[in-house]
Amino acid sequence: MKEILYEGPRLRLRKADLTDLDYILRLEYQEENVKYIVPFDKLFHTKVLEGHVEESMDVLAEEIATGERVGYFLINGLKTEAKEIEWTHVVVDKKGCGYGHEAMKLLKAWSFDVLGFHRAWLDCKDYNARALHLYETEGMLREGLIRETIVTNGRYENLVILGMLAREYQARKAEGLELG
Repeated sequence: MKEILYEGPRLRLRKADLTDLDYILRLEYQEENVKYIVPFDKLFHTKVLEGHVEESMDVLAEEIATGERVGYFLINGLKTEAKEIEWTHVVVDKKGCGYGHEAMKLLKAWSFDVLGFHRAWLDCKDYNARALHLYETEGMLREGLIRETIVTNGRYENLVILGMLAREYQARKAEGLELG
């Protein structure tokens, strides 16, 4: 049985398992996605999926009605003393359907309401305008810019750091901007 982490109006988050490995790798290495993330290899994901990397989890978003997978997230920091969770990969497969917004709301609710984290954060390449728009409209605040920190195809790239504190999430929830 698949472990359901959180459900929303159309989507649910569930813990990925080994049957999802090919889907995760396909999403990470798709031409439209790989330019925005640093993909991990099959061995890394296998270790995560088998539970050998306790601080990380592969998570899928899927449609409740059909069970169809619509996105993938790599979560890190599950064991940090500071209660700080990192959403390392946020990859939406079915773009243009509003799934990104609902998936972000599910990630926030799961991270803050269920797991009790103090802070959630992610990084994003500075030219990924679509993702930056999504994160900022979902209440993530720009916390900084790490200049020329990764190399992609021989070119240095910048990362924007975005974060949200539990109290900021709770304020958005009180305003009706979050699930629940």
